[in-house]
Amino acid sequence: MAIGSTMHTFTVHLADVDRGVYDELSLRLARHPSETAANVLLRVLAYALEYEEGIAFSEGISATAEPAVLVRDATGRMTAWIDVGAPDAARLHSASKAADRVAVYTHREPNRLAQAWAGKTIHRAADIPVFSFDRDFVDDAASALERRSTLTVSVTERQLYLDVNGRSTSSAIAEQRVG
Repeated sequence: MAIGSTMHTFTVHLADVDRGVYDELSLRLARHPSETAANVLLRVLAYALEYEEGIAFSEGISATAEPAVLVRDATGRMTAWIDVGAPDAARLHSASKAADRVAVYTHREPNRLAQAWAGKTIHRAADIPVFSFDRDFVDDAASALERRSTLTVSVTERQLYLDVNGRSTSSAIAEQRVG
């Protein structure tokens, strides 16, 4: 944990009907002093929506050589690189070489990200999904976060229903490809 970071604890009730994943997760993550609540929530959502055996948080925004969320197999090899926000093209290029699967979760305008990546070399760009949410969804939900939060995350037919500490909201999960 970085100096000055604040620990956050999340209880996540996960019901992902689309993937057949149902579980209760107890998560702890360090929030860097410069990290926004929206970015913290985006990391938790990426973790929940990608949940599988071997998944873990990295050290957050201070871990520049790792994604926000990663999946390792039993041998320790990274099998999935899950980034949040607006990673640059060079980062995605390296990620695609380092892991079998790469995904990006963003609360930014995906078309702006696509413009930033246009014309740049990104290994297997067509295989990298970018998941985004309705405008203001992440910021609105993040305003309900506390150091100890309870989330209910339900997904059905690419629709995300989220309850954060009693505050409910929903969003479609849009998917685009990097290339």
